[in-house]
Amino acid sequence: MIKDYIEKSNFEDTGFSYTLSLISGKYKMVILYCLMEFGVVRYNELKRYIKSISHKTLSHSLKELEKDNLVIRNEYPQIPPKVEYSLSPKGQSLMEILDQLCIWGERYKDHP
Repeated sequence: MIKDYIEKSNFEDTGFSYTLSLISGKYKMVILYCLMEFGVVRYNELKRYIKSISHKTLSHSLKELEKDNLVIRNEYPQIPPKVEYSLSPKGQSLMEILDQLCIWGERYKDHP
């Protein structure tokens, strides 16, 4: 019975798979966490916070998060250009999950 269910089901059709597709990657959850903690953040502030991220990776990750409606990008018409990022309502809805990951990590990080 379970074997039939497994054969007929498709992981890609699950909500879990959809969620992972939005937040997968080395830095997307870190970016979301940073926006959760600090609210509205400029590009260079994100770069300073995530020291090990390259310009290309940060730019690409932000574009994907914006495309998936998790992040809002506000560009101000001035010189030099000013761009700020914040969580969208959809992105904010993920914060409870990220917060639980943080709590779990704090609980077990010192316990092998």
